[in-house]
Amino acid sequence: MGREPGLSVRLKLTLSYAGFLMLAGALLLAAVWVFLLRYVPDRAMLVVPDDTTPGVFPVRSSLLQVFTPRAAMVYGFLLVFGLVGGWILSGRMLAPLTRITEAARRAATGSLSHRIELEGRNDEFRELADAFDGMLTRLEARVAEQRRFAANASHELRTPLAITQTLLDVARNNRNGDPGELVDRLHAVNARAIDLTEALLLLSRADQRSFTREPVDLSLIAEEATETLLPFAEERGLTIETTGDVTPTVGSHALLLQLTTNLVHNAIVHNQPGQGTVWVTTGLRSRTVVLTVENTGEKLAPHFVSTLVEPFQRGAERRRSHDGDVGLGLGLAIVRSIAQAHDGTLTLLPRTEGGLRVTVELPATPPRHTGQRVSAAQGEPA
Repeated sequence: MGREPGLSVRLKLTLSYAGFLMLAGALLLAAVWVFLLRYVPDRAMLVVPDDTTPGVFPVRSSLLQVFTPRAAMVYGFLLVFGLVGGWILSGRMLAPLTRITEAARRAATGSLSHRIELEGRNDEFRELADAFDGMLTRLEARVAEQRRFAANASHELRTPLAITQTLLDVARNNRNGDPGELVDRLHAVNARAIDLTEALLLLSRADQRSFTREPVDLSLIAEEATETLLPFAEERGLTIETTGDVTPTVGSHALLLQLTTNLVHNAIVHNQPGQGTVWVTTGLRSRTVVLTVENTGEKLAPHFVSTLVEPFQRGAERRRSHDGDVGLGLGLAIVRSIAQAHDGTLTLLPRTEGGLRVTVELPATPPRHTGQRVSAAQGEPA
């Protein structure tokens, strides 16, 4: 946006300092002037030593003649002193702002690694500098995450396209092959590419917070998710147990259902076939509602658990489930984005007995009624 050139802030402060000093000097000289006019007599009789004849002299006019040129000199000195002193003081005061401006210009060019790190005691400029440094830290982390995400997404999307190209090349060179097998394999590859694309779109939607908020009950959403995935758990011989209070919050029903479904699906896939359990619990705290999903399974290292929320970070031992299905690596990343879009938090902790405990905490709304739901499922709806 183009703007006409104007005076710098330093020059404005200098003129303000000088103007204030000139005003104070003018008031002081005016006070002296009033004193001379009011309390000094116009004429006075003076007796000069060694002179027997006293004389009458115009005292006030003489003082005014002496006072006026010297007052003008003092006024001129105040003007010069105010300009010079104001320029120096304003420069020292605006020095932190200059550093902040330089840092902002460097950030505008794409350099996010520098920090202002303004020294000294806390004041308005240092609060601004610290806030700017914090913003740069978050931006740098966000940009690095987006770059990693873009690179991983490109790699993941390239894989099904490369497989499709290979299958088509083989079919073109071998026209006597079974077309049904080719169609089935292409269908599977295309389905995976569609699932990956929809997951990326959902992740983008959650990050942009482009959804309508409405009152929802997280406990009902948890029951809906577990009932949907119950047949999948039955195929693996797993038990799903749900326990929870009424947990009212505000958000998107579809996104929160996706969040819960991802957590329960993740708990089913990475479990002990034939003897595992999934616990889904909802609770109400003073100002938040909590959804907890736990599952049995292999023991996980804490440093490994901390990487699971990164997009496409599936881990070597979790890259392939027991039945050979390969995950997209976006389940927990989507959960984290949805939780953050609802002003909530996501916490992952390894269970000492093995498996994972995932906790989602969202802002609560005052409940209309209270109650408790307890159900267990193994071959029957939860």
